Amino acid sequence: MEGVVDHAVRALITQFGGFDLCVTEFLRVSQTLLPERSFYRLAPELKWNHGKTASGTPVRVQLLGNAAPWLAENAQRAIELGSHGVDLNFGCPAKTVNNSKGGAVLLQEPETLYAIVKAVRSAVDAPHIVSAKIRLGFNDISLLSENIQAIYEAGASELAIHARSKKDGYKPPAYWHKIKPYISQYDMPIIANGEIWTPQDASLCIQQSGSKRLMLGRGALAMPNLANMVKHQQSAFTWPQVIKLLLQYSECEIEGDRGLYYGNRVKQWLRYLKIHFPQVASLAQEIRQRHKKSEIVEILKSQFEVV
Repeated sequence: MEGVVDHAVRALITQFGGFDLCVTEFLRVSQTLLPERSFYRLAPELKWNHGKTASGTPVRVQLLGNAAPWLAENAQRAIELGSHGVDLNFGCPAKTVNNSKGGAVLLQEPETLYAIVKAVRSAVDAPHIVSAKIRLGFNDISLLSENIQAIYEAGASELAIHARSKKDGYKPPAYWHKIKPYISQYDMPIIANGEIWTPQDASLCIQQSGSKRLMLGRGALAMPNLANMVKHQQSAFTWPQVIKLLLQYSECEIEGDRGLYYGNRVKQWLRYLKIHFPQVASLAQEIRQRHKKSEIVEILKSQFEVV
């Protein structure tokens, strides 16, 4: 969840349980071995808590790029710093990323997927997981079988599939049934992803995809305790609980925050929360022109008076 799920959000949503693993925002790799500070900035859990959130959920560094040797070197560094495995992003649909030959654009090149996964797998000791995330394809799904086969033959430990093509973007529906033929075909665990907003969506995804392993993205931002709702039938959050969570977020220290980071991230988060909470509309309007953390916090606190 590039641009939204930082370490503070990971800490907040994993405290409610249900998550087995968190994957970081992607770390872009080009023709260089990135310094340790780049990994710590992305995943300070590596330095603070043995690569886990405060509630004990393991964190895995995600890498994005197209240069196999450099991805391998950076993967090795991520493991040395304490990442719980390495994830390779072949699913990002962003134009800027794809134009730099990263993310979903590589789904047009199964041989490149193979080379990258093979190099990273060779660089990372066997006990550590090397996972990959893909979409069904780029413009269509004609290369899905070849892409899965390439990733499998290269030695990936597990594969997450977002059940839409890059062309589909995030437009509903997600085509979970397209994943099902591959579940029994490989002994590599396959994780289903895409358009899971409720426990009912999760059940339908499991049924149609054939996978009991799910990856939550935007759905976990829209309903912060969704993982626990799915896994342990916990009740959905109430609006006061959401406000309390956003206030808790304001207490987190973010490296490089010069006063605008919190406001910008809260506004982004509200875009997802509005899916379940109609109260977001008036709140978003009230803080739209606000930028200082202190001002936004006071407005959030005032929400308790109108609940």
